[in-house]
Amino acid sequence: MDEIKFKLLQDADLKNKTVLVRVDHNVVKKGLIHDPYRIDATLGTLFYIMAKGGKLILMTHVGRPKNKKTGQIEISSETSVQPIVDYLYAKLHIKFGVPEFEADENKGITSISTSINHLIRDLKDNKIDGIYLPNTRWFAGEEAKGNESDKFAYQLAGLADIFVNDAFGSWQAHASTVGITKYLPSYAGFLMQKELQNLDRIYKPQRPFVAVVAGAKFDTKVDSLTALLKEADYLVLGGLIYNAYLCAKYGFEIKGIDPEEVNQAKVFVEFAAKYPDKLIELPYIVESDAMESKEQGKYRELDIRQLPKGSKLQYVLDIAKTSFQEENVLKVFHQAHTIFVNAVMGYMPHFNEGTIALDELIDENTEAVKLYGGGDTMQELKRLLPGLYILALDNPKYYIFTGGGAVLKAIQEGTYIGLEPVKALCQSNE
Repeated sequence: MDEIKFKLLQDADLKNKTVLVRVDHNVVKKGLIHDPYRIDATLGTLFYIMAKGGKLILMTHVGRPKNKKTGQIEISSETSVQPIVDYLYAKLHIKFGVPEFEADENKGITSISTSINHLIRDLKDNKIDGIYLPNTRWFAGEEAKGNESDKFAYQLAGLADIFVNDAFGSWQAHASTVGITKYLPSYAGFLMQKELQNLDRIYKPQRPFVAVVAGAKFDTKVDSLTALLKEADYLVLGGLIYNAYLCAKYGFEIKGIDPEEVNQAKVFVEFAAKYPDKLIELPYIVESDAMESKEQGKYRELDIRQLPKGSKLQYVLDIAKTSFQEENVLKVFHQAHTIFVNAVMGYMPHFNEGTIALDELIDENTEAVKLYGGGDTMQELKRLLPGLYILALDNPKYYIFTGGGAVLKAIQEGTYIGLEPVKALCQSNE
């Protein structure tokens, strides 16, 4: 890791201190936990704090309860932290109290009221093992700007003696990740340290370095794709961004692809022309008449090399496995020394062929360092290839990040200090 510019958890005096920990336990969808990996990844930090005599207060965001258009915050069981609290109790027998605050019908929770003092007293009297705050995005100040954000950060700081950021995946500059560092001594947790150390394997890769990126929107990926095209030896695209790329380069019309996405892709295609040998195209795609299911006779494999310019296609929902049997594709993956994957190649959950073929091909290279982004990439690896997923958790050649978006942002910035919460940790140490 570059010269460390922030304080580490292991350097903190935790005895009899109340420690507010920002984690990324954003694993609840519609009230259920589908993969607890991000929770489990923080347990080392939580155990350490308790072993050193610290009192835990945890906080995380869950989902997107705020309507971007109206600004209204919806508080519901679907974005509650309760399933996380239940999981921690079932797994570790650690009991967390969850405070309840009055909420405005539209603005969410407007402040941390003194009612939390009862739980803090229970925590200090060892009647409970920790406090888990409600979803940070239920609070009006979390995603706000200016005074409202500062007020919430100041209220959070009033609950504790020390702040620990262990939420690598939560890279947005919010009150609970950035604002709070102005008001409390702030430290990086063990997971945060581990994630940043593994970023170095992308910043200073063993070459050849291959990056595989997929996604739904070109505009959210274009800057990181541009950075990867400069830094990686080879770049492979998948998902809807690959569809937009094909439209931009070959003039195809693919159903469901926004013209604005194609315009974004055209800019990228022009840039990619400067690196003609780096972008590896996957020639065989799966066209389907329907998105909701994969029915025999309603989908087909196409070779983009055989399609005339201007071809109008139905939905393109996967990369065919034959793409990963092409000689040039096999050579790129077999000879790689570092592979970074933030990609689900097909439209979940029915179009899985491309993702399975990609992951199996990567696994054939036993020498390469394989770095997987979080989120859907991780969940689909677990769903489609559970044996490989379990192997990857304990194999030093594999590392699974807890936040794929955070990795792409860090790649785009060219330094981990480009991540606002990490920068805030550094500045709190100045």
